Amino acid sequence: MRILKKIFSRNSRPTEGGNFFVSIQKIIDFKPINLDYYEKAFTHRSSNKLDKDGNPFNYERLEFLGDSMLSSVIAAYLYKEAPLGDEGYLTKMRSKIVSREHLNELGKDLNLIALVESKVPSSHFGENIHGNIFEALVGAIFLDKGYAGCEEFIRKKVILPYVDIARLEGKVISYKSLLIEWCQKEKKQFHYDIFDDNGNDSQKYFGVKLSIDDKVVAKARATSKKKAEEIASKRAYFLFQEKINKKK
Repeated sequence: MRILKKIFSRNSRPTEGGNFFVSIQKIIDFKPINLDYYEKAFTHRSSNKLDKDGNPFNYERLEFLGDSMLSSVIAAYLYKEAPLGDEGYLTKMRSKIVSREHLNELGKDLNLIALVESKVPSSHFGENIHGNIFEALVGAIFLDKGYAGCEEFIRKKVILPYVDIARLEGKVISYKSLLIEWCQKEKKQFHYDIFDDNGNDSQKYFGVKLSIDDKVVAKARATSKKKAEEIASKRAYFLFQEKINKKK
């Protein structure tokens, strides 16, 4: 009995609808032609799987492909829907739509992590796993259904429910970039002081102090230096929001 349980556990993956095919069909709204693509899109590298040629079998290459397809489809959409936008405007708008933060939201909304096959608990995954799997899914759809099928999926799951050009025009991509630009225009001195801030946590954290004109204006703590700097910048932005917006 134990042996059977072990075999079943090793070969199965968590699903929402009873089996992987049914679950994938609910997410993508059509019947997959080649399920192998989708199985790869939901296989974490910790599974240590190899394909028939001995190559690693996981979602990472599909993630690369899906990222390219998302950028292509969103670029074409913006080109058509924003005829007055120049290259800089179109690039900025595309960056907002396919930002890591937004892709993570998409992955969470579809609960993609529930289908991931892995040898490590989902609680050990980083935040970006949600967006990474979403990109891998897009890559799988492209291989399975071609460009037209991939474009239709992105239109239904990304553009129609989430893309509002007017709203996105006012969305800040990087508070750090915005704050640095303001400091440079106002000839203010600024610097980020980074230090280890692990406390009692087993996971490594970084602390950051943001100073403007030699005065600490914001502090933050996160699992990476980049995240800590962005959080501190966001807090500083809201502190100086009125002054920053007056100078736009």
